[in-house]
Amino acid sequence: MSIVRRRLSLPFGELRLLQPGEAAELPDEGPVEWAPLVPYWSVLWRSGVALGRELAGSGLAGMGVVELGCGLGVPSLVAARAGAAVLATDGCAEALELVEQNARENGLHVATACVDWGCADELVARGPFDLVLAADVLYERASVALLLSLLPHLGREVWLADPGRSVAVEFLEHARRDWSVATSVRDGMGIHRLRAISPAGTLGLPLR
Repeated sequence: MSIVRRRLSLPFGELRLLQPGEAAELPDEGPVEWAPLVPYWSVLWRSGVALGRELAGSGLAGMGVVELGCGLGVPSLVAARAGAAVLATDGCAEALELVEQNARENGLHVATACVDWGCADELVARGPFDLVLAADVLYERASVALLLSLLPHLGREVWLADPGRSVAVEFLEHARRDWSVATSVRDGMGIHRLRAISPAGTLGLPLR
């Protein structure tokens, strides 16, 4: 796999980013339902960059942060630079290897874990986290139920970035039963901030 070096401009300055060469030639500039022919994790998705920029001005020092479906890990890297203890998770081991390399490129530490949302007991045991991050992870309808089931066991605040995919709209409709949802727009991407409205004691119940 050929690797290219990129420099990503963020509010706090540049972030050095390693990316598979074949994906670097396919920027996320198409319509919402655009689907690349390379592994999804290898694309520099606009939602991940937007979420990274949103995090850049946040006070995360000392917080425990987990990113779901991290891909290249831009939000994780930004959170680590802001002083958070970060766990980047993805279903692909190759993605996690590159996240670790990207962390070293920027003088940061990011822990990683390979996670299947349908079998996430080990991840849940490492929580709860102060903040859960996810960028453009809702492009398959099956993910809606999995994420709705998992999130309450990870933390009470979630920042989810999405370009407006129909599956994400469905997810947010269901999420409003148990979460307050505040939405803003950054670089054309929706930044959805979810806060749990259920009693704190309900966290940690067995996964449905």
